[in-house]
Amino acid sequence: MIETTDFRNAMSLLTTAVNVITTEGTSGCHGFTASAVCSVTDTPPTLLVCMNQTSRSHAHFIENKILSVNVLGAQHEQISNAFASKLRSEERFKQGSWTELETGAPVLEDALVSFDCEIEQIQEVGTHSIFMCRVVAIKQSQQDESLVYFNRAYHQVGQVEIA
Repeated sequence: MIETTDFRNAMSLLTTAVNVITTEGTSGCHGFTASAVCSVTDTPPTLLVCMNQTSRSHAHFIENKILSVNVLGAQHEQISNAFASKLRSEERFKQGSWTELETGAPVLEDALVSFDCEIEQIQEVGTHSIFMCRVVAIKQSQQDESLVYFNRAYHQVGQVEIA
């Protein structure tokens, strides 16, 4: 049997992109920071997003049935921290500039890339829900540096220009 702490320690060595996942709808505007996001297939374009069921905004994502995955650039560490904090939703969205694409879920204007999605399926596994999300719109920026999380710390990767 693998201990929870051993698994978490091992997973901290898996470098992941930092994302802010957002939703908007009848239950309001909500968002959280996540690293558990990945491509499922390109036909049709589909992502999976994992969310802890104990999250205070979990029910809102299920009710709204839409979300946007905003992949953070190197300059977005403060936004990541805000969406991972105990701040209320209204306070979180004061960080950054927000727009929308097809679904109405908030899209960070200067995100590295944003995927606007409809949640098509939800699978519960242990403590988390896995949202299977059909991508209906994509907005890509001109940035080339990404914010990643490795060994419990932020790092920046990408094309750094040397002057």
